Amino acid sequence: MKGTKGHPITKQMVWKAYKKVRANKGSAGIDGTSLEKFEADLSKNLYKIWNRLASGSYFPPPVKEVGIPKKDGNTRYLGIPTVGDRVAQMVVKDHLEPELDPKFDTSSYGYRENKSAHDALERARRNCWKYDWVIDLDIKGFFDNINHELLMLALKKHTHEKWVLMYIERWLQVPIHTKGGIKQRDRGTPQGGVISPLLANLFLHYAFDKWIRKTQPTVEFERYADDIIVHCKTKDEAERIMVEIEKRLSECKLELHPEKTKMVYCKDSNRKEEYSEIKFTFLGYTFQPRLSVNRTGKGFLNFSPAISEGAKKNITESINELRIHKKTESKIEDLAMELNPKLRGWINYYGKFRKSALYQIFYALNKRLIKWVRKRYKKLTTSIGKAIGLLRRIYKTNPKMFAHWNLVRP
Repeated sequence: MKGTKGHPITKQMVWKAYKKVRANKGSAGIDGTSLEKFEADLSKNLYKIWNRLASGSYFPPPVKEVGIPKKDGNTRYLGIPTVGDRVAQMVVKDHLEPELDPKFDTSSYGYRENKSAHDALERARRNCWKYDWVIDLDIKGFFDNINHELLMLALKKHTHEKWVLMYIERWLQVPIHTKGGIKQRDRGTPQGGVISPLLANLFLHYAFDKWIRKTQPTVEFERYADDIIVHCKTKDEAERIMVEIEKRLSECKLELHPEKTKMVYCKDSNRKEEYSEIKFTFLGYTFQPRLSVNRTGKGFLNFSPAISEGAKKNITESINELRIHKKTESKIEDLAMELNPKLRGWINYYGKFRKSALYQIFYALNKRLIKWVRKRYKKLTTSIGKAIGLLRRIYKTNPKMFAHWNLVRP
């Protein structure tokens, strides 16, 4: 069976999409159907999606709005589609992405195969050494404000398949189910939607990437979704280009956040000018002047990244929420099994640059483990020294028990 006039939508496409949705996990949408419940009648559910997609009769249900508190006290809203709708979106994404992705700029890193946040950070690090000034861009409510008309114009540059255009238009217009009721949308694409990152990359490919390459050839940039860092040679150039960027985004119906967008001077041993802003945060890392040591042992000031204070705080809060010292009925091996997946994730991501910045967090974690030892073994309650001794003996027997012990020993 074929689509409305175009690429045939096969059962294999739906099956492949389902397997990706399953691997990504995720919570239930507005219908309350979890992955497990969806899989209880899998063949019927997948057949229904295929049949409706292929016949042109698929209409997405409303998106469930979920609020996530932000550090600044505000709330970030995610739109969670149903499991079935995530499968349908994945079918279209899998078909469209091979056409779009090769067209994207090499400095676009977000949500792309064979590109990662670490790649973006490494490129930013090197560009900060080459360029003296940075524009740290923050687009106000980007996902909520993507202009549908401009997005569809961009999409039509790459596909004329009516079924693709029809379904994407339906997803863009699907209402959001909030606590206060149904909210209609005339702009934006919900964060949480399977196809939203691809559409966001397409929009900014034309709104920013291609434009800046053409009009500002002297600068470099890194973009990860809507997180953008622009590198300039001089302060005058940075001031001029910041104005041009604001004008360009305004033409594309977007707005720079006036308080979060800023110019930064990449101060180090060779760049000694005075300026009010000498650090910025990108993808959980803060770039700023840091004391380093060269091969001869001589100290110098280097503009480089390390885990941000915000990320440190988030990790510490995550560890605190586990309340390790209260789990006195657990064995230490059980604690390790619970902690290690999180620890490995943090170390792998935030240990890429200046791993030593993680030590403080893991010293505090070892203190929590010492507290657990003292609570679990009554004989050690009054002796911190003996509790530390026991933990050290465990470490000598199994130094890899906790993932962070290769960085900070107990």
